[in-house]
Amino acid sequence: MTLKIAVPNKGSLAESSALMLKEAGYRQRTDLRDLVFIDPDNDVEFYYLRPRDIAVYVGSGELEAGITGRDLLLDSGADASEILPLDFGKSTFRFAGPLEKKFREVDLAGKRIATAYPGLLQNYLAGKNMKAAIVRLDGAVESAIRLGVADAIADVVSTGGTLRAAGLAIFGDVLLQSEAILITRNGSTQLPVIDTLARRLSGVVIARQYVLVDYDIKSVDLKRACALTPGIESPTISPLQKSDWSAVRAMVKRSDINRIMDELWSVGARGILVTDIHACRL
Repeated sequence: MTLKIAVPNKGSLAESSALMLKEAGYRQRTDLRDLVFIDPDNDVEFYYLRPRDIAVYVGSGELEAGITGRDLLLDSGADASEILPLDFGKSTFRFAGPLEKKFREVDLAGKRIATAYPGLLQNYLAGKNMKAAIVRLDGAVESAIRLGVADAIADVVSTGGTLRAAGLAIFGDVLLQSEAILITRNGSTQLPVIDTLARRLSGVVIARQYVLVDYDIKSVDLKRACALTPGIESPTISPLQKSDWSAVRAMVKRSDINRIMDELWSVGARGILVTDIHACRL
């Protein structure tokens, strides 16, 4: 069957989604005005849609899969579910209020809260058994307090710079940790084409997070070195022509690699090399 996939057409998720799909072996549109693009080699049709609408189309069954934000999926209430986090587009959903008010979360009872995510906010308030008036806005909610339509806001925050510039301060717990995710309609994850898509994208996520490290180590120091580089299953160890020496290869978290190289050197490893991973299946 031809797999129909929804992809963000604009916004912070669009470029990263297209790049990840390319790295996973799928062709992508070259003209940003195209709303549909067919990849005949993989028997896939891509539909470029507003990120906020993607969960609705996937949940209705019109499209089999899509890439959107976790916040947008949960806010939509669509009949769709997350099957894979994609490790980009990360943000948090937070409360914010005027800096001088020094709000606490308990102070929101009976207040007006402006948000572009009414479904998310309503679910959170219900879980806290808290009643407040929700003011639904399409965007730029940081202006709602200054313009007098809300006492506080609930919004997606990346760095917090926009809120600080508007004279607002974040308060309360994190309502949601969001990122880009792969979604499917509830009950459709058993389709082989969905499984292939998820496996390919998972391979890209892992390849971005890890590197390969190779090094030589004396046999007497091998155990200590392998403890630093246990790999995914276990490190690959091969004997060298030089007696009592071994070559080791293992996958290591990219974020840890410089520290691990230093520690490998300190236990006697030499010839330490690091290689990028472009794709994998684990």
